[in-house]
Amino acid sequence: MKIYILADMEGISGIRTWPQVQSASPEYEEGRKLMMWDINAAIDGAFSGGATEVVVTDTHAGGGQVRIAEMDPRAIYELPIWPGNLMPSLDKSFDGVILIGHHAKAGTINGFLDHTMNSGEWFEFRINGKVVGEIGIEATYAGHFDVPVIMVSGDGTTGIEAKATLGKVETAVVKWGVCRNKAKCLSLEKAHDIIRKTAKRAVSNAKSFSPFKPKLPITAELTFYRSDMADGYAARMGVERVDARTIRCKLDSRGDIIRWL
Repeated sequence: MKIYILADMEGISGIRTWPQVQSASPEYEEGRKLMMWDINAAIDGAFSGGATEVVVTDTHAGGGQVRIAEMDPRAIYELPIWPGNLMPSLDKSFDGVILIGHHAKAGTINGFLDHTMNSGEWFEFRINGKVVGEIGIEATYAGHFDVPVIMVSGDGTTGIEAKATLGKVETAVVKWGVCRNKAKCLSLEKAHDIIRKTAKRAVSNAKSFSPFKPKLPITAELTFYRSDMADGYAARMGVERVDARTIRCKLDSRGDIIRWL
């Protein structure tokens, strides 16, 4: 059984302030350590649940946070390929995707470090008229290969969003946003135990989950915070400008959900 783990940083256990996810901050290396512990807990749970192969990538700030010397040696690591390929090795041979350390979509009240892809520019992203965050975008990409997202970890609002978007999915809640830039966290021991047990349960029941497959052709719409942010995107082939801040594109493949940008 093959499992793909995609890790972000904002929803990692113990990360509770903005500086911990910023590479220029002295707190960033602590954030990377915390990320590795969550990833390893998920890897361990996946193998306990029956996985025979686990591939890991991390996409925060384009990838590269993983401290490979500290990763569970049973797993394989790869970098995302930018732009447009979040999970390079993902194909139809995989049985499930696990999203570790994720966060709620932009505009979520008390969502810790809530945003969608680009916190400085993206105001709202819609698939066929429905507002989604990174969970929905990544699940759509996985759905292109008929692979379901079987588990999501992060804060409380992330768990709510995951279930609202995907329906049946295992969630591991490791903290709660007090406001956008502060979170209250479980102890690391308890959080890792929850991630490990949830991953084991998800992988054990991987065949019972369904891929997320929005109806084709997909209408993808992106609204920016300001009109000048839309200018360059609006000039691209196949992109329609809906209004000052919003662009739209029709996609014939779920695999293009990121690439069109």
